[in-house]
Amino acid sequence: MVETTPDSIQEARRYLANAKQILSEKARKEDGYFQDSKYVKMAGHTAYAGILLVLDEVFGKKTKGRKDVDWYKSNLSQADKKMLNSFMTAYQVLHLDMAYDGARSAALAKLGIEEAEKLIHWVERKTGSA
Repeated sequence: MVETTPDSIQEARRYLANAKQILSEKARKEDGYFQDSKYVKMAGHTAYAGILLVLDEVFGKKTKGRKDVDWYKSNLSQADKKMLNSFMTAYQVLHLDMAYDGARSAALAKLGIEEAEKLIHWVERKTGSA
């Protein structure tokens, strides 16, 4: 595994903070649902990018081609099965449901952000950056 820098973890946290800010300031939550799917998509993509940023620091570079979800799944399955579950939930919620589909449920968005935070915290513990 590659050693992470506190900067990469801080940057990932900044991505999550930006995603939360987009949701709270732009997506207009009413009765548990966001009203503007454009900003839900933007927030989902931002939060997911933060996860990938910190995981890239841990798992390093892929030798051939682009990284894809299977590459991350493979690396996480070898490192920590619980974190694989968190990643798969975050991938589903943040990347697919929010970033692609614009799912408007505030509860769903909260779940995705929580899973992203678990992954970042795991990287902190794993690398001693906490």
